[in-house]
Amino acid sequence: MEVHVHGNIFLGRGVRLSQVEHALRPWLEYLDVDTLAEAHSLEREEPGIQFDPRERTVNICWSGEVGRSFHARLAEAFQNVGPLTEYASEVEVTYYPENGEDEFYQMFVGPTAEAIHEFRRQCVVEDIGAMLSRHLGKAEVDQVAALVSQLFDQDWAARKITGEHSTASSTVVPLHPRNKHLH
Repeated sequence: MEVHVHGNIFLGRGVRLSQVEHALRPWLEYLDVDTLAEAHSLEREEPGIQFDPRERTVNICWSGEVGRSFHARLAEAFQNVGPLTEYASEVEVTYYPENGEDEFYQMFVGPTAEAIHEFRRQCVVEDIGAMLSRHLGKAEVDQVAALVSQLFDQDWAARKITGEHSTASSTVVPLHPRNKHLH
């Protein structure tokens, strides 16, 4: 099936291309390439996977033909790159199976599980705020945003108790097709 991976990963100071390629090795091995420069997109107009040392980013706009094991390799690669990041970011992954039922995922990459959790909170609050502001006043939107933040606090506290938060530097959230962001 075809997949499209799109997003920007923000790296910490001093991160070198060799470190990024080493971290992304599960993805590169899946593609049977050795370097990011060789990881060409199926679509000519897409730049693929690019390391920008000046901006300290990995910019991804890549499509390819993959099998079901690709998602695990991509998740492993993002888990590896997490410790190289300065702060959390989102990468959107869209699968286009032949049956026509597209699958959408948000993959979050960050230096720590807590950074990812806070970034996810921020994304949800912004998304809900934008959606509700078309229908409700500021006070009502702020009330819902406060409730969402409270729910994220409760979730984080529960994760601390179970130890679920301790090591993850990437997470995957399946999206409903209505929530797909176009670029």
